[in-house]
Amino acid sequence: MTTDTKLIVCPACRALNRVHTGREAEAVCGKCKTKVFEATPLELVGPTFDRHITKNDVPVLVDFYSPTCGPCLMMGPQFDDAAKRLHPKARLAKLDTTADQAIAARFNVMAVPTLILFKEGREIARQQGAMNTQDIENWVNSSIG
Repeated sequence: MTTDTKLIVCPACRALNRVHTGREAEAVCGKCKTKVFEATPLELVGPTFDRHITKNDVPVLVDFYSPTCGPCLMMGPQFDDAAKRLHPKARLAKLDTTADQAIAARFNVMAVPTLILFKEGREIARQQGAMNTQDIENWVNSSIG
């Protein structure tokens, strides 16, 4: 009998953790003892971005935003709520395009907010513009099946 597991990147130390499917919410990092999967968006910067996008076995939805963008600020609480509703089906994260312009350029993010859904290190869906919680949840669910 084999146990279904997923690799999940620790948000604190970035260690890879093998977590039993269905136990994501309570799993703690084997290295630093931090919970590996919270129902809140992660703030990604520089090297943490690539690690989370390429090494997580769960889909990762990234909100490319700017702290000076009105629609981004309006969508922020909606994105936070979507993180709770999609947990642990998907990890939600945010990337400040003002601070990480190179990553935004690499993914050709021309306007904010832009949501990009990654699975197994590849972009599988993209949506520009602010969305409410229900629309984010529906879009992610339809994109990952």
